[in-house]
Amino acid sequence: MMQYRKFLLFIIAVLALLVFLVWQYRVAAKPAIRIGVLHSLSGTMAASETPLVDAVRLAVEEANLSGGINGANIEMIVSDCRSDADYCAEQAEKLITQHKVQALFGCWTSACRKAVRPVVERHHNLLFYPLQYEGLEQSPNIIYTGAVPNQQIIPMVSWAMQQHGRRAYLIGSDYVFPRTANKIIGKLLRAGAGAIDESSVLAERYAPLGEQNFDAIAGEIAALRPDFVVNTLNGDSNLYFFRALQEAGISADAIPVFSTSIAEAELAAIGPQRVAGHYAAWNYFQSLDSIENRAFIKRFRHRFGAQRVLDDPMEAAYIGVHLWVNAQRSAGTPDASSVKIALGKQTLNAPEGIVAVDAETQHLWKPVRIGRARADGQFDIIWQSGRSVAPAPFPFFIPHAERAVMAGGSK
Repeated sequence: MMQYRKFLLFIIAVLALLVFLVWQYRVAAKPAIRIGVLHSLSGTMAASETPLVDAVRLAVEEANLSGGINGANIEMIVSDCRSDADYCAEQAEKLITQHKVQALFGCWTSACRKAVRPVVERHHNLLFYPLQYEGLEQSPNIIYTGAVPNQQIIPMVSWAMQQHGRRAYLIGSDYVFPRTANKIIGKLLRAGAGAIDESSVLAERYAPLGEQNFDAIAGEIAALRPDFVVNTLNGDSNLYFFRALQEAGISADAIPVFSTSIAEAELAAIGPQRVAGHYAAWNYFQSLDSIENRAFIKRFRHRFGAQRVLDDPMEAAYIGVHLWVNAQRSAGTPDASSVKIALGKQTLNAPEGIVAVDAETQHLWKPVRIGRARADGQFDIIWQSGRSVAPAPFPFFIPHAERAVMAGGSK
């Protein structure tokens, strides 16, 4: 009897091996499906963008392990955008026309997205854009997996006014997102008490991407003593901004800073001690305590290292791949029109919570959270929406006549 059981187990093991080998052969026999990854691995945006490539890679590897797309593996082709929007658009063109990618995943700045947008529209391709941004845009060829204003900057500023007051100092990088975001923020601040109050915005300042000298800005903040600062700086300028605040003796208790582009990866680069006590608004924080997020962190660290941190743009990049894979599997065809229709029906139990593609706008329903930075490089979540919030890329309080002008911005 014992020998019979052993023989039976041996036969089952052999059959399982044969099935696996046949599956592997069939996968290998099918040509790989290519995707392009567009992120800056050099230049002022490198520290922020490089981790997103790993997030995309994890999602691709997970998809391939679960059968790929209808039996075909996914192949990543990574292009360094060099922190240059126009160069990124050139790379997008090359990935689509020469490498025949079926979708692009990438960009960080709105300048980059706006440069790549006409490329994907011209070729009827897809761009999955993982960053929170200023809204006032919609494209049938872009899936926006980051937040729009009503999922980040509007609740953040509203909470800041409730908790700290209405006198704000605005500082940002000199390109599309900060300038447009500050127009929206300005409207919120000036109408915060139900009546127009021009004194709510004490100053609105901009610095070029990559700027390192913020001594004058810090001095002005110290002199004006706003109730809070709204920071829309991007890239490594944040390091020099918070260093200047520290050297000027500006503490989080006295003048808190609310940032839109500082997540866990940036805290590590800046030095958590410099940012501790200040705030950020995102849809995802690594400190989120849920079964899905704990499993996500475990998988990521098993693949890329136990000391790695995760943040909102990384999670948004990761879920973008899975949404695309699920849509491809559902459509059963690489036809772009069919995939777009399938994308409009996608939901996902993501690390941040339940997300869903809004078929009308191609943006995601997402939960909203505000966090306070800790000295260990993580955030304490101090406020959250409690449910996924519908995307409103065109805020209702922005008149139609102003939308096109505001969306134009400056590179």
